[in-house]
Amino acid sequence: MKHLVSLVGLIAFLMVVLPGPLYKFNMVELGTAFAGFRLGVYLGGAALVLLLVQVLFMRKTVSLTSALITVFFAAVAIAMPLNMMNTAKSVPPIHDISTDLINPPEFVAVVPLRADAPNPVAYAGEETAAQQRKAYPELKSLEYNQTQLELVAATTKAMENLGWELVNSDVNNGIVEATDTTIWFGFKDDVVVRINDKGSKRVVDIRSKSRIGKSDLGKNAQRIKTLIDELNAVVVQ
Repeated sequence: MKHLVSLVGLIAFLMVVLPGPLYKFNMVELGTAFAGFRLGVYLGGAALVLLLVQVLFMRKTVSLTSALITVFFAAVAIAMPLNMMNTAKSVPPIHDISTDLINPPEFVAVVPLRADAPNPVAYAGEETAAQQRKAYPELKSLEYNQTQLELVAATTKAMENLGWELVNSDVNNGIVEATDTTIWFGFKDDVVVRINDKGSKRVVDIRSKSRIGKSDLGKNAQRIKTLIDELNAVVVQ
């Protein structure tokens, strides 16, 4: 019984932890990966039930070490998917975020890289903008005193510091583009930064868009905030 409980707990853990890397390296489809998530939750619950049965009716077969390991594996298997579900419920089901919702920055060099992406390169539209205004009202256009040349260089440096793949750095048009690959699933999300003159200041707008998925779990908004923080850090150096 002890070995069965531990085995179920381990399988539950692996069903939750492995789908991301397996999808990232093209070993399973995304639907299969998410199915593994769901099965992992069920198996995690089953492991806890089996452990309870063992404690109540076969106490002599229970060891503290194996019980703690089983609880850990089951807790991870249950908590990780549920945490993702809770996050999905707390943010709008959108995947295209911009600091300028009237005239969002347009992707240029990134366009051919998204040729096969389920999410089109065009901005998602007013329905998405309305949901963003409600969920992320703090995301606004930025103003700087630096020149366009300095801001393009600073933006490029900030993206490199964050480990993003630089796609385009166009000083003449004030455009910088990059791709950020998520660690676990390897999802590729694209970012474009646009720098325009506004009198004696420069206006910087940032847009981040996922290539796949209806909801980004708040990742694109967080990515923009992270880039803003890093850009500001580079500018003041």
